[in-house]
Amino acid sequence: MLIIDSEACIGCGLCEDNCPFDAIHVENGKAVVNDSCTLCGTCVDHCEVEALSIERDEESIDLSDWSDIWVYAEYRHGKIAQVTNELLGVGRELAAQRGVKLAAVLLCDKAGDAPGQLIAAGADIVYTVEDPALADFTDDAYGNALEDLARKHKPEVILAGATAIGRSFIPRVATTLGTGLTADCTSLTIGEDGHLHQTRPAFGGNIMATIMCPKHRPQMATVRPMVMKANTPDPDRRGEVIAETIAPQRLQSRTRVVRSVLAEGEQLNLGEADVVVSGGRGLDTPEGFKLVEELASLLDGAVGASRAAVDSGWIGYPHQVGQTGKTVASKLYVACGISGAIQHVIGMKSSETIVAINRDAKAPIFDVADYGVVGDLFEILPRVIAKLKERRS
Repeated sequence: MLIIDSEACIGCGLCEDNCPFDAIHVENGKAVVNDSCTLCGTCVDHCEVEALSIERDEESIDLSDWSDIWVYAEYRHGKIAQVTNELLGVGRELAAQRGVKLAAVLLCDKAGDAPGQLIAAGADIVYTVEDPALADFTDDAYGNALEDLARKHKPEVILAGATAIGRSFIPRVATTLGTGLTADCTSLTIGEDGHLHQTRPAFGGNIMATIMCPKHRPQMATVRPMVMKANTPDPDRRGEVIAETIAPQRLQSRTRVVRSVLAEGEQLNLGEADVVVSGGRGLDTPEGFKLVEELASLLDGAVGASRAAVDSGWIGYPHQVGQTGKTVASKLYVACGISGAIQHVIGMKSSETIVAINRDAKAPIFDVADYGVVGDLFEILPRVIAKLKERRS
């Protein structure tokens, strides 16, 4: 909790001015904290009279009891999610730095040849839990299973994809294990202190924050798809597959899946497309996306969008690219009428070649574009489409 020494406090207001959460105010000449406080420590750092301090009730654990790097292997519709292979790629590097093993955790009703694929992708060990209760994803069953395995084997790091599934149940696991979780990471490294350094965008993407969990284990992070590089699968790799059993009562769920429908976003494969053509507010109307869709079709690509276009109802959320949407790393990214807000750039800046079309020559999108075209997209796109059709014919 945040402790305020009322005798030392002089009511200068530095704590109030620097609090990023509007959690502390000066009232009647003294600092007062409210429920918005996250114990980030910013006010303590800025207090010149040392009237503020943080008191934490922390249970000390023996960090040496925890070892190995774990990756939650997301398994949907009979195949391993691409983000799992990306996590095994970075996990392989982290495990080498720590001198430990890399393990994948597979929760499903029937594993098939998935364990072999995970080993080929870099895992040394694959822990499998096969049970009919895991046929459909539910937060409590999957969360309980991963929690029980973590308590039994004590990994020092657990990584998962920042997908709909990962974002749904991984925070639950972190809470039940009494540890921290850093969400939507874009970089993971092992520091000289031996701790996992987890980097993610903060404050609307305006800064990059590096977060650590030095006193608790496991260290947990979710990672955005398409920001880590997957290893090339090696079919000759050998590893160990360990079948685990979870108590039946732990796999009971308070929810029941009535039907599973393949969503539009899962059919799009936006994050895996080689070419993405995205539209933004500059399209003016929903009809503007017809040009974007036609160009994407001619390039055998996928259609993306900025948050502004999605919020306007011009196209569905599965097409959204950016911090609150999908991350893409396509060979070609064409931004049509997109200003280039940092939240959007975070989701597409890893593309190999970026082409921007915008009537505003000072638009921030041109700062990250390899090729920029200043002009009216309603004049430019039809000419590009006509030229592509001419070449195809």
